Amino acid sequence: MTPRSIIISSTGSFLPEKVVTNDDLAKIVDTSDEWIYTRSGIKQRRIAPKDMTTSDMACIAARRALDAAGLRPDEIDLVIVATVSPDMMFPSTACMLQAKLGIRNNIPCFDIEAACSGFVYEIEIASRMMQSGYYKHALVVGAEKLSSLVNWEDRSTCVLFGDGAGAAVLSAVEKTGVGILDTVLGASGEGNMILSLPAGGSAMPASAETVANKLHCVHMDGKEVFKHAVKIMQEKAFEVLDRCGVRPDELALFIPHQANARIIESVAKRLKLDMSKVYVNIQNYGNTSGASIPIALDEVVRSGRVKRGDYVLFVAFGAGLTWGATLIKWY
Repeated sequence: MTPRSIIISSTGSFLPEKVVTNDDLAKIVDTSDEWIYTRSGIKQRRIAPKDMTTSDMACIAARRALDAAGLRPDEIDLVIVATVSPDMMFPSTACMLQAKLGIRNNIPCFDIEAACSGFVYEIEIASRMMQSGYYKHALVVGAEKLSSLVNWEDRSTCVLFGDGAGAAVLSAVEKTGVGILDTVLGASGEGNMILSLPAGGSAMPASAETVANKLHCVHMDGKEVFKHAVKIMQEKAFEVLDRCGVRPDELALFIPHQANARIIESVAKRLKLDMSKVYVNIQNYGNTSGASIPIALDEVVRSGRVKRGDYVLFVAFGAGLTWGATLIKWY
């Protein structure tokens, strides 16, 4: 088999039009712009209309990625969607996206649920499948409608999350040493209740009581999330860099999951990275979970901030607990 690399050949993203500022939230919960911004770095977030689904947002982002790649939907061989806010429990959002895009039948389409680490997870899954030689172009999407999962009376969580979608087309090229160089993934189920959505599954089926107690909404221990995220994100960043023989100062760009500006700054400090190499957009969109890295990636690609030969690092941490880091040599 001819040696091949898996590259990110194009990107796309979608953010809903509606902007909800911190001042807007201060009108419905006991909070303020200063309280939110100093603790999270968030100034505003995007909120999707009630009639817009996760697959709708994924579809727009995916179309933009396909257009950027110059590919037709029928040229896609694999579809993976990372989401914790699917249109419904089943069928998968990926299958809904397949139908909406008009992607041909008889190809694999499935969702993964790794929360905020979802995009890194699906890159690893897709690239490994593509190394088999059976798939030339894969569509990987992170899409979230988290506004449908938050308790709008809980100021500790409703201020943090936003809606959006990001997509990338992965393509196989007959060249070595470029594209996705390596990925490290991990999880610790012992921390599964630090960040969770308790009800709606087999452990706690929907009932009048679960709805009344808002157990279908996000529950989070913010202090524990912060502590684990800083430690694990920097450890995994160093691990993937070491495996590839790349020093932190050789990075052109670091794109972390956008959960909290203080987490991002802490990880960058431990990597001894100047913030000019760290992409931060949390102030505009809040935490969009599995969509945050692909949205950020699309922004840097379309602005021309990343160029061929650049080392680009993704690092994420999320519910599960899950984590992952990917190093790319841009091609």
